[in-house]
Amino acid sequence: MSKDIGYYMSLPYRIELIADKESGGYAVRFPELRGCITAGDSLEEAVANADDAKRAWLETMLEDGEEIPEPDVLRRFSGEFRLRIPSELHRSLYMSAREQGISMNMYCTAILSHHEGMVAGHH
Repeated sequence: MSKDIGYYMSLPYRIELIADKESGGYAVRFPELRGCITAGDSLEEAVANADDAKRAWLETMLEDGEEIPEPDVLRRFSGEFRLRIPSELHRSLYMSAREQGISMNMYCTAILSHHEGMVAGHH
């Protein structure tokens, strides 16, 4: 599929609606499309303006030959990343994993999964 305006308009970009308590209207932005913002006096107007703002932003980027980011939900993750840690921590993690009879990779994955669950629960 060619990456034209129709392609980008069909992608599931995140949209944020922010109520403006002073004016009674709404501000709208697309966090993944830097600088793509608009507003409206009502929720309906803000959403309609958002579609127009997104189209105008995308058209400008295409005309200028700029790279347009795709939505975060479409990104693929390999499941691998490098991490540098102090040698004392490396030794401690290795010993703990060995005591539990599992690989250091499995041990660290369990620690990270547990911690991520704790962090996600506090949002």
